[in-house]
Amino acid sequence: MVEVENLEHGFGGQTVLDLPSWRVGDGEHCLVVGRSGSGKSTLLHLLAGLATPRAGEVRVAGQDLSTLSPSARDRFRGRSVGLLLQTFHLLDTMSVFDNVRLARRLAGLPEDRARCREVLEDLGVGELARARPSTLSHGQAQRVALARAVVNRPGVILADEPTSSLDDGSCARVAALIQAEAARHGATLVVATHDSRLRGRFERSLSLDAPEGGPAR
Repeated sequence: MVEVENLEHGFGGQTVLDLPSWRVGDGEHCLVVGRSGSGKSTLLHLLAGLATPRAGEVRVAGQDLSTLSPSARDRFRGRSVGLLLQTFHLLDTMSVFDNVRLARRLAGLPEDRARCREVLEDLGVGELARARPSTLSHGQAQRVALARAVVNRPGVILADEPTSSLDDGSCARVAALIQAEAARHGATLVVATHDSRLRGRFERSLSLDAPEGGPAR
């Protein structure tokens, strides 16, 4: 479901990510770990098609992202990839329900109000459908962001540091919620984090920590 070959990326002439080969199969859950600056978020952005690698190939759900135009890549992301970023990017000019509904429209999918209600109910925030994001707690906003990420039934879910700012109890609950939602949809899950508390929850992991002075591998 997720494959990279000879992947390399950097900024300002400095290589921050050097990954010769890596694959995550259909429905597998994998943790990407590493220090701050090791390339974790960069890898997720490349997998989502939010950035273009300096070298190498990225294939998601069998699609080579380099062959897509920017607009086609946006459509592919909207339909095939669920993104849960550190900043939730919920629009306060819209209700919770309309934030989730917008994900379908941006992906060019037909309106499905029942599906939007269903995913909010599944994540325990159905009663907040008419609320504005600014009135939500952090935990509620995270559940709404997750609802928006999975409403289109993506084959891949990418989560960037979903627990690093949470206490131990909240960390366990959020991790369990994301894994359960991925399992519900049969989605491949990739979570990037430096939170060591998550290591025992994933059977697979990829470390991007590199030797001092070298690029992440």
